[in-house]
Amino acid sequence: MSGRRSSQFRRFLRRTALIAGILFLIALGFVVFTNLVPIYAAEGILFNSTDEIPIRRVGLIFGTDSHIGVRENLYFRYRIDAAVKLWNAGKVDCFIVSGDNRKRDYNEPAVMRVALTSQGVPRERIVEDYAGLRTFDSVVRAKEIFGTTELVFISQRFQNERAIYIAKANGIDAIGFNAQDVPVSGGYKTKLREVAARVLMWLDVNALGTRPKVLGDRVALPGEAVHR
Repeated sequence: MSGRRSSQFRRFLRRTALIAGILFLIALGFVVFTNLVPIYAAEGILFNSTDEIPIRRVGLIFGTDSHIGVRENLYFRYRIDAAVKLWNAGKVDCFIVSGDNRKRDYNEPAVMRVALTSQGVPRERIVEDYAGLRTFDSVVRAKEIFGTTELVFISQRFQNERAIYIAKANGIDAIGFNAQDVPVSGGYKTKLREVAARVLMWLDVNALGTRPKVLGDRVALPGEAVHR
């Protein structure tokens, strides 16, 4: 009897291991799929040179910390550098600086505005989006709050790809201008987070019916009037 029970237990373990293995492969395949779809969505509409990129009225810069502790955050610096290149080349007319402002002493849009104006971008050509809590919110709010359906995203390639996937799902004609990337030694944690962010991106667009956490009244971009 004990031998029969031992045999049944071993069969149970094998079946359990087989099911667990199948579920793992399905989950792994889903992660791989969701990490590939934004690459294909952005194919042919990401640019590294101001000579090649088409003119777009609005540039959207995604926020991030300007510093990590006392160390400068290169993701931030390179995004500002890329935006200034577009401005100096006459490829954009104004900017939305979109980021987090949930804490009294933390204001990504204001820091981006100061960084841009210090490099010659006129203050009146910059509009702050204080509720860009994550990429999804920044993209959708560009359309629903700032009224633009044609713009250029300014960030590192990985975020531009994800943003373009979200934009296409929301009826936004977007292209991307790639800021310089950060060496792996300084950006590996960000790249690991990106794997999970792309899974959530796909779920937001295709399964969860996600909306921005904060919406609100229409905000005019430079040179336009909003009729309420």
